[in-house]
Amino acid sequence: MKGYIYTMYAGADPAHDWTLNDPIFGGSPTLGACVPHIRRAVNVGDHIFVISGHIPGVRQFLVGGFEVAEKISALTAYKRFPENRLKKGGEQVLGNIIVNSRGDHHPLDEHENFERRIENYIVGRDPVVLTTPQQFKAAREETMEMLSDVFGKKGKKPFEVIGRHRKMDERQIEQVRDWLKSLSE
Repeated sequence: MKGYIYTMYAGADPAHDWTLNDPIFGGSPTLGACVPHIRRAVNVGDHIFVISGHIPGVRQFLVGGFEVAEKISALTAYKRFPENRLKKGGEQVLGNIIVNSRGDHHPLDEHENFERRIENYIVGRDPVVLTTPQQFKAAREETMEMLSDVFGKKGKKPFEVIGRHRKMDERQIEQVRDWLKSLSE
């Protein structure tokens, strides 16, 4: 078992009016278009964790994670998860399925490398995710200390400890899941 932890793009912070759209946590958490290198590298039973994106003057925090249950194509995801299809939600594009019903590139997805991003849609299980303002506040206060303990490296922001992303071993996965569970209870 291995895992990966990564930082979402700038502004992706659920405590600042951002709806998490990739990954999407819920009954069956999913990761559909972002971090194709991580989606390619993980196998069933591995884990994926996400840290909020950078906002100037705001501390980032570990938002949540899940275990990989299966890897499917974006077209299969389109059929199975209609609620995760791309759509406009105010100023934000919501959803993480970047294909239309024919498997073509959805016009709301503005990223490049479409062909490399449609495989390995991740369906997860056993999510642990922070959802309340109290949990966000506690996580903002504790994330850097937890990351430093888990990875044995000091830093003032997540990038200084994990870079954009970092691979994890079984011990690190258990530490992070235990920490998330302690905040989400």
